[in-house]
Amino acid sequence: MTPATAVPLTAATPRAEGGEYRRRRPLFLGDSSVAVTTTRPSGAGAPRYAETWPREPASAHRARLLVSAALEVWGVQELVDAARLIVSELVANAVDHTPYRLIRVTVQRPALHLLRISVADASRAVPALRCPGESSEDGRGLVLVNGLSWRWGYDRMPWGKVVWAELRPGGRI
Repeated sequence: MTPATAVPLTAATPRAEGGEYRRRRPLFLGDSSVAVTTTRPSGAGAPRYAETWPREPASAHRARLLVSAALEVWGVQELVDAARLIVSELVANAVDHTPYRLIRVTVQRPALHLLRISVADASRAVPALRCPGESSEDGRGLVLVNGLSWRWGYDRMPWGKVVWAELRPGGRI
């Protein structure tokens, strides 16, 4: 197996073999740290974009860039708005409701007509869809995720959980 290929959060250039992508130019975020995304073909050969960031509000911006880059490479820009909002809400939930230092954001295509966005953290507390009142200032994130995604859920892991949402455009992806 070949090692992971670095892909910046801006644009990527497809390689001829293996569905991997080559690095074009780095994207500098905030403190001049390079945000590089790793891609690897999954078992089905589809690429996956993943990055680990600090559990802080600024990571939502980085996650939106990651999602936008992945969808651009895959040629499904019509999903960018919904996908960016979904990843923003999943990251915000992790920032607001988990005490651990890091989160991991992954964007992948587990099947031809399926896009999965996930956020992993070390907390065992699971999300719950609520019905916030009109005057509530929070509690609407998962309502938005539920409305924008084909389906969403979470997977408990020995080390924490992964909260995910899937998009299925009309016969595309």
